[in-house]
Amino acid sequence: MSIAAEAPDGAEVLFNGIDLRGFTARGGGPAGWKVEDGAIRVVAGAGDIVSAARFEDALIHLEFQCPDMPHATGQAKGNSGVFVQGRYEIQVLDSHGVAVPGTGDSGAVYGQLAPLSNACRPALAWQSYDIVFRAARVAGGGEVVEPARLTLLHNGVVIHNNVTLRGPTQGASDEDEGAPGPLRLQDHGDPVRYRNIWLVRLAPRGSERYEPG
Repeated sequence: MSIAAEAPDGAEVLFNGIDLRGFTARGGGPAGWKVEDGAIRVVAGAGDIVSAARFEDALIHLEFQCPDMPHATGQAKGNSGVFVQGRYEIQVLDSHGVAVPGTGDSGAVYGQLAPLSNACRPALAWQSYDIVFRAARVAGGGEVVEPARLTLLHNGVVIHNNVTLRGPTQGASDEDEGAPGPLRLQDHGDPVRYRNIWLVRLAPRGSERYEPG
């Protein structure tokens, strides 16, 4: 997907570019972030926000912009995060120019998997994540029989290719991997901005035949 990619037919638009009716505060109540020029801006101290939509398998598209913080370094430089189902964090960070990205850099599955390459653009440039997510499969007793997996494109570049996740990441909303969950955006104190957020729910199994629309 490209920057400013239009949501396809059948997609659920989570952010309409006008208000935050599709999100709440993580603990409930109104989301405390700001909407400016068609984008959501993190308000430091307002806490994470979560989508009203809960999902299982899905294609998720969103765009983000890291602030210009030239005197900051490491995890203090344009930090936020995208929690798929509220459980699995994809790091958002100004990692432009990092030669060998690690598990804390932009595009990493935080604390678990480093991106295959650094596709990060400079601060203030809009960037995109396209996440193809397959939720964990859970047996009747609650045990995970197939871990969650995802493929991630960062600015159109594949940086995770159908990787297996090692359970919820640090800071997950819950450990109930068998339940649908929301898209959660992290307040890490930096004024990161988000826009053009939508998802397409995916069937748990592929269709046995092609049926043109």
